[in-house]
Amino acid sequence: MNIPENLQYTKSHEWIREVEGGVYEIGLTDFAQKELGDIVFVNLPQAGDALTAGASFADVESVKAVSEIYSPLDGEVVEASETPLDAPEKINQAPYETWLVKARGTLSADILLSAAEYKKLIG
Repeated sequence: MNIPENLQYTKSHEWIREVEGGVYEIGLTDFAQKELGDIVFVNLPQAGDALTAGASFADVESVKAVSEIYSPLDGEVVEASETPLDAPEKINQAPYETWLVKARGTLSADILLSAAEYKKLIG
């Protein structure tokens, strides 16, 4: 299982990476994409949409189910990625290179996990 040390994680299987001061990329973990199976559709918010830490902001559809994606921060969407919209299978192929949104805001410390804590969570 691939769990990069330089990212933060959530219990709901999102990863978070700061790309510039206060702007973060958010995506789905390797564990999440394996559990979901082949991802066939992604529904993302638009730039300017508000995000609330712990609340759903998007969903992904796989051959198994539709799953919600939860925000690790309070803030707003800066950009939604075109890649998973055009080619949702990229999440399965490269989960840590395929971000879903870039968002600006304040991370919720009580939601975030280190790589070690995330490894412990998924066993």
